[in-house]
Amino acid sequence: MIRNYVAIPTTKRNPNFNVAEWGTTLREAMKGLGTDEDKIIEVLTSCSGSQRQELVQFFAQELGRNLEDDLRSELGGKFESLIVGLITPPAQYLARQLNKAMDGLGTNSNVLIEVISTRTNEEMKDVVEAYESMYNRPLAEHLCSETSGDFRKFLTLIVTGVRNPPGNIDESSAQALAEELYNAGEGTAGTKEEVFNRILSHESYDQLALIFEKYKSVSGHTIEQALNSEVSGDLKEAMLAVVECVQSPPEYFAKQLKKAVEGAGTDDSSLIRIIVSRCDIDLENIKQEYERIYDITLESSIKSEIEGDYKTAILTLIGAEP
Repeated sequence: MIRNYVAIPTTKRNPNFNVAEWGTTLREAMKGLGTDEDKIIEVLTSCSGSQRQELVQFFAQELGRNLEDDLRSELGGKFESLIVGLITPPAQYLARQLNKAMDGLGTNSNVLIEVISTRTNEEMKDVVEAYESMYNRPLAEHLCSETSGDFRKFLTLIVTGVRNPPGNIDESSAQALAEELYNAGEGTAGTKEEVFNRILSHESYDQLALIFEKYKSVSGHTIEQALNSEVSGDLKEAMLAVVECVQSPPEYFAKQLKKAVEGAGTDDSSLIRIIVSRCDIDLENIKQEYERIYDITLESSIKSEIEGDYKTAILTLIGAEP
């Protein structure tokens, strides 16, 4: 458990950043015949997310161009998805991922769980606002049309921002809630999912950490063991994601990256989404957890799975030699 860790990004604010010089370099890399992919990678991976947004503004205000449109016209495939993701504001990027997961036939529950169950109230509020602005539809409404049952209730509660603010820890309340969780699951026949829903979506992460400690004393089992035995399907995965992020967000995302690269084929969508959404937050911590858990570096796991400019950009973003 590494709660309250110091988040270390892999892409950091560059003290040598000059928006006019870097913006001009980026434009030159896309002008005329051919595209200088290496230069695009160099510029966009050598600065922070806020500096990349300055480049977007430079293109719009000084060049009268849309950087995303320019990149899309020059690039393609997974490399395009990665690079466009890097220049998209975080809330808009996650809103786009959620929409893609729900659009058309079928719903990608794994994406909904990864994005929604792992965000703070403030992060979720920004995503909700971005979603409605981009798609002219409330996120909660779209979720309700694509999911069902207790899974739908749980995600909707998180999306509507019911979680208590951080900082308020109440020992006696934590004890009472731990007992309530036990009595709703292991301590009774059947499971009262609504109790798990309410507590895991309402309580702050700090309070949940204390509740989980108390739960072990009450039941003799961890909260993960309880969820695995009492809850199933997408609801279980969504609740376990909350539990893991209460304990250690880097560990949660390290495990998601392992899922993306293990086995036959690579889940490039997940790999790109995690790298893009965490490189400005805590990707360095995620790398460290990955190596601790699997005894292999993230770089080693990725190198054999991908290729081309896409590979160069991903490895650069995780702070490895291409």
